[in-house]
Amino acid sequence: MIPVSVLDLAPVTEGSNPSRAFANALDLARHAERLGFKRYWLAEHHNMPGIASAATAVLMAHIAAGTSTIRIGAGGIMLPNHAPLQVAEAFGTLASLHPGRIDLGLGRAPGTDQPTARALRRYFDGADRFPQDVSELLGYFEPAAPGQAVQAVPGAGIDVPVWLLGSSLFGAQLAAAMGLPFAFASHFAPDAMDEALALYHRDFRPSRRLQNPYAILALNVVAADSDAEARRLFTTQQQSFVRLRRGAPGLIPPPIDDIESYWSPAEKLGTQRALACAVVGDKMTVAQGIAEFVHRHRPDELLVTANIFDHAARLHSFALLAESVDLPN
Repeated sequence: MIPVSVLDLAPVTEGSNPSRAFANALDLARHAERLGFKRYWLAEHHNMPGIASAATAVLMAHIAAGTSTIRIGAGGIMLPNHAPLQVAEAFGTLASLHPGRIDLGLGRAPGTDQPTARALRRYFDGADRFPQDVSELLGYFEPAAPGQAVQAVPGAGIDVPVWLLGSSLFGAQLAAAMGLPFAFASHFAPDAMDEALALYHRDFRPSRRLQNPYAILALNVVAADSDAEARRLFTTQQQSFVRLRRGAPGLIPPPIDDIESYWSPAEKLGTQRALACAVVGDKMTVAQGIAEFVHRHRPDELLVTANIFDHAARLHSFALLAESVDLPN
């Protein structure tokens, strides 16, 4: 089986708060470490009441300090929101504290709505400068040259693996051109997945950082003791997606028995299309679904996410997933 990793958003559920979300995130990371998952990544989002991972590097420090072997990463840092030097310093610090365990994934979306993006960005055309910002950031991780006017301290000369993230062809093209590993957001935007993967492999240029293409695909996986219970747990993610499309994101809702009564036909169609890369069911169903997904799309690694309301059910889902793919632990 290919490596399997965890993507977390530090969800804040109804009736809970960010402090509890952070405790749950650390508990999940430790659980994933024991189960044999390769990485635990957090994603940067802003102005989202149900997502507590906005200060991604800060939360990564907390998670890394509470674990010992699993790789901890950002999946990702939305680079237009930050100065490349500051990102290099933050991740140089993390990699100095936890050598050999820190990953940096970079995205060009703001990770939020437009008003919040304007409040965050150093300049409003930040996304258009993404390739230049990536190059600048990579340069700060190179050993400092004599007389170099600006260097990342810490950061210069520190090995921090850098990934490019994407949900369209743009990220695949840039990752291929720069010789970087690529992670595709197929868990919420699967439409261009196959074309992006084909483009990335076709146009990949080896670099000092990576000799051969390496692609991660993200996948929603919800496992439970029965298919029916897993489908019920998955209604949390379905409701959250509908709320986002309605322009009313909120705390993560509990599952419901009848999702058909919640959404309109158009909302159902849009949600099913966005969440098409999902495996939901008991251990046998999950094992079969993951095997089929890997056989069809040939990723080098899976990045699985599970937006489940109850923390204990979420831990159980990842445990069943680990059993279904026989992770080494």
